[in-house]
Amino acid sequence: MTEFEITADLVRDLLREQHPDLAGLALREVAGGWGNQMWRLGDELAVRMQRKDPTPELQLNERRWLPVLAPRLPLPIPTPVRLGEPSERFPKHWTVMTWVSGEPLDHGTISRGAHAADTLAGFLQALHVEAPADAPAGTERGAHPRDCADDFDQFFNSVDADAIGSGAADVRAVWDDAVAAPAWQGPPVWVHGDLHPANVVVSDGTLSGIVDFGCLFAGDPAWDLAAAWVLLPAGTASRFFDVYAHADEAAIRRARGLAALKSLFLMLMGQNGDRGLPGGKPNWGPAGRAALDRVLKGV
Repeated sequence: MTEFEITADLVRDLLREQHPDLAGLALREVAGGWGNQMWRLGDELAVRMQRKDPTPELQLNERRWLPVLAPRLPLPIPTPVRLGEPSERFPKHWTVMTWVSGEPLDHGTISRGAHAADTLAGFLQALHVEAPADAPAGTERGAHPRDCADDFDQFFNSVDADAIGSGAADVRAVWDDAVAAPAWQGPPVWVHGDLHPANVVVSDGTLSGIVDFGCLFAGDPAWDLAAAWVLLPAGTASRFFDVYAHADEAAIRRARGLAALKSLFLMLMGQNGDRGLPGGKPNWGPAGRAALDRVLKGV
């Protein structure tokens, strides 16, 4: 359960206290969210309220690094414009950020697959550059697949067997191949770390923005390359990797296994409902199943 109920009145009061010039803008809740709850503020801003995250570290990382990354990325990302500090009214961090226009992919579709593949590849090319020494390090989301075996087993064993169907052995084979793949040998690069359908936005049938950088870390780019199967329509993964151009065979093997892991997670979230979050996640199940199909076909 949420420790603090986050209401429109609370958000409005915090704005009046700390950023009164913004308090008169229209305010409406954005459905979804996990560690943070989002409120649309006017037409161009959003308020990101710390909710489930146990520490402020993820939001503080966004504050520190998104202004550095945004100018060189070819798609819009949210960037902080005002900082909200803990107070007696709300003893957690909150941030006013730019609003990224578009519809979340878990409520939209990609109809221009080739364009989306090119766009995602170009975005990740620009993002995946060597990170500075003081960049946040990857934890469980930055590890080699072999170090995530417990998570895979948990998801694999928790998803309804009927949802996986006759492909169970093939899913396991994809994962085992990723576990056997050599580790990343390059320098730690910037990685979004959590690319799934709720964290990208689409418009005009293609990708138009990337959001939620709370998991941002320096590490293995395979965690983002998994998006070739998790986000893109069937038949476009090969085009994505051709355009990206920097992924060797080992990275693709790791990425495909991580895509299976992420697909199972989406299926599990759809299966388990909202897990106490407003709006629920019922549409994640079909998205995860479709992504798993793409992983198994390798396209």
